[in-house]
Amino acid sequence: MKRTIIKIDEDLCNGCGNCVPNCHEGALQIIDGKARLISDLFCDGLGACIGHCPEGAIAMEEREAEPYDEIKVMELMVPKGRNTILAHLEHLRDHNETELLKQAINYIKENNIDMSPKNGETLHNHTHHHSRPQAFGNLSEARAAVAPAASGCGGGCPGSKPIDFNIDLKKVQDAVAEAKADTTVVSGGDAPSELRQWPVQLHLLNPQAGYFKNADVVLAADCVAFSMGNFHNKYLRGKTLAIACPKLDSNKESYVEKLTTMIRESNINTLNVVMMEVPCCGGLLQMAQMARQKAGKNIPVKKSVIGVQGNVLSEEWV
Repeated sequence: MKRTIIKIDEDLCNGCGNCVPNCHEGALQIIDGKARLISDLFCDGLGACIGHCPEGAIAMEEREAEPYDEIKVMELMVPKGRNTILAHLEHLRDHNETELLKQAINYIKENNIDMSPKNGETLHNHTHHHSRPQAFGNLSEARAAVAPAASGCGGGCPGSKPIDFNIDLKKVQDAVAEAKADTTVVSGGDAPSELRQWPVQLHLLNPQAGYFKNADVVLAADCVAFSMGNFHNKYLRGKTLAIACPKLDSNKESYVEKLTTMIRESNINTLNVVMMEVPCCGGLLQMAQMARQKAGKNIPVKKSVIGVQGNVLSEEWV
């Protein structure tokens, strides 16, 4: 599958090894004086190692790679001891990878891994300048942290760090109802956002992020939200969002791969392609249909066409 994974520039790498302890999955080793990615299976593609390279030798790229495997990572982590395991769990928490964190905790429980401190062992503070200031002290704290983190960039590009906003839909709906009932509210006032996650641009999204699991997904053309005044209320409420421009964006093949992964691996429920009436937007629907075919799963796909003045021209399941 095509996914985001690290790339090491060997010409820039000086073999300092700063990246190795900051890859809690154990995907990096110093071999022949250079940092090496020892297995695609162990790289989660979140980029926590990037900020620790003084030479700028580590970057992210999209390429064909084996899917990240949390169970294999845990098998690698366990022999390294309690502190290493806790550092890995903290890493998952800081990146809001709730499903992976649950898998890791379940692995510990099912395999009766002893997480009690050994004689003379103290809790190592795994936090660094990119992560939240509190490390796990024990497995109970790790379980409690299955609720995703609210802040911190956790490494890599801060703008592309996955964030699940955990919107309280009932509060939003109550606020909308209250605003409608209040005749003193003037039109043009601030409306509550329905956005549930970050990032939203399809190139930046991890198609296996927790907020895609069994989700109803909106794939919207970039122009839609600017043309349509009530886009959040009509299309975004309770949904996970991805945006793209089928005309101007590059490497659209990666879009098809990411959509395929969402359908096949993240088991999304539905996909609503919200596109403008202009001809170039048709490519967005084509990508969705190609992904559905490649995934081999006939999930419901809806085509919603928006006029250039923001009116809904048509909606149909395709």
